[in-house]
Amino acid sequence: MRIDFVSDVACPWCAVGLHSLELALKQIGPEIPVEIHFQPFELNPTMAAEGVDAGDYLKAKYGMGDAQLAQARTTLRERGAAVGFAFGPRERVWNTFDAHRLLHWAGLQSAASQRALKHALLQAYHGDGLNPGAHDVLVALAAAAGLDASVAAAVLADGRYADDVRAAEREWQQAGIQSVPAVIIDRRHLISGGQPPEVFEQALREMAAGG
Repeated sequence: MRIDFVSDVACPWCAVGLHSLELALKQIGPEIPVEIHFQPFELNPTMAAEGVDAGDYLKAKYGMGDAQLAQARTTLRERGAAVGFAFGPRERVWNTFDAHRLLHWAGLQSAASQRALKHALLQAYHGDGLNPGAHDVLVALAAAAGLDASVAAAVLADGRYADDVRAAEREWQQAGIQSVPAVIIDRRHLISGGQPPEVFEQALREMAAGG
């Protein structure tokens, strides 16, 4: 079974969704062999490198007041904790295009390398409040994920894979993906949002059985 996990590093529900999906896969076990491919989606493709204040950005984008924002963040922390992800302070929203370029490169090395880097990126931003667009952060995360730091630095410096990432983004947008996380099974079935593990598990079992 092929799973394309379309997401953005800046998306908190993508962190919830990935951990939830992996819990479902752990519950299913080896009876359904799965290969996950991480696909790019930018929530803020025009975001400047210096980023913006996260609270101001979210209130403006979704028309929230302070109380609504606080409640939304509480809900997110609770949903994250339920699947084993601890949200920390995220004071700014940054551009994530270079993170997607690095993820593309990691995927060319191996699926395991790409998954490790994806987890490292989600933890760095949503857990530790680091800038997922800063090259020094990205190189350090690549090294922590077991990738070659010198090659990662070169990829970031020379703009490598920019066209590939933009092409992949267009492909998923043209396929109708407008929000993330989007979990596409065998290029045919869509599961949207950061669903609970039991929802993912039931859907995957049904699809594997041809339902």
